[in-house]
Parts: sequence; structure tokens; C-alpha cells
Amino acid sequence: MSAEVKQMTQWYVVQVLSGHEAKVKKQIEERRSSLGMQEQIEEVLLPTENVSEVKNGQRKIVEKKIWPGYLLIRMTFSDESWSCVKEAGGVIDFLGGSSPTSLTQHEVDEILADLSAKKEGVVHKHQFEAGDKVKITDGVFVNFMGTVLEVHGDKGRLSVMVSIFGRDTRVDDLEFWQVEKVTEE
Repeated sequence: MSAEVKQMTQWYVVQVLSGHEAKVKKQIEERRSSLGMQEQIEEVLLPTENVSEVKNGQRKIVEKKIWPGYLLIRMTFSDESWSCVKEAGGVIDFLGGSSPTSLTQHEVDEILADLSAKKEGVVHKHQFEAGDKVKITDGVFVNFMGTVLEVHGDKGRLSVMVSIFGRDTRVDDLEFWQVEKVTEE
């Protein structure tokens, strides 16, 4: 590939059907190969991260899409490359519509650094922090309201302070799925 073509290669964001990102990525890559456009469409990226979740008392590592409904594509923008991507099943449009705008180099550097950091380890996903108001949805204290005291993300458990007959009582070892956050109005 010539240095001139290399300089024109930029990253673009493509909106795709949510839940079909991997399938659309594969279709774009297959179209790129069958049309001989590997030099114009260099890379199709589906940003993901490995997340540790606790469900039903079991901790699992699952791959989650960072931006559901979007793919990043490094390509030289032309009528042919635009058509190759746009005509793949599941593609909605380029971000920017009929005149797509490429990402800036600063944006690309941040995204790639973030993805690299996320690939290094597992993100422990939980939505609770000390001080959050929660409602217990399962177990002996079902329907009690309380305040999160401690979060043990690695174990998928937390401790909550509830009021029973006017006395503060600590409830330990609640699993994340046994409580839900209460939004204050």
C-alpha cells in the first residue's frame, strides 16, 4: 500500500442494529474480502470488555459491548468503500449521515488506549457504592429499605444497614441480585 493511501486512512463510526454488532462486523469483513477492498477498509473493530458479573450467586466473566449499536472502521473514505460498508446487512448509517466525519487522532488514541487497558484485566461490574439507598428484594429482610455500608465487588456481595423496630441493624452477605437501588425523588 502506498504511503499516500495510508495517510488518507481514518477511523469512522458506523451505527448498526443493536444486538447484531458481531454479525455486521463479519459481513463487512467478508464483503471487504470478496470485493478486494482490504487496502481501503483496513480494520473493523467491535469494542468489548470482559466484565465480572454475579448472577444467582455465580460469578461469571462475560464479554460486553462498550458501545452497543456501533462499530469503528479504519478506512480510506471513497464512494466504493462507503458503498461496501453501507450495503452490508445490519448497517444503519455512518455517524454524520451522508457526509461522515472521521474521528480525530486524539479521539482514536483515547479509545484505543481505553480498549487496551480494558483488555488487560477484568472489570468488576456492579452498580452499588457505600451510601446508596437500596431495597432488599429477596431473603429474610425482603422489602426492607436500607443504606449500603460496604461493597465487596470481588465476591458480588454487600452489607446494608436497615432499621428494624426503630433500631439500626446490619445485614451482611447480601448478594447484588438480592437488592435494587432506590432512586430518590
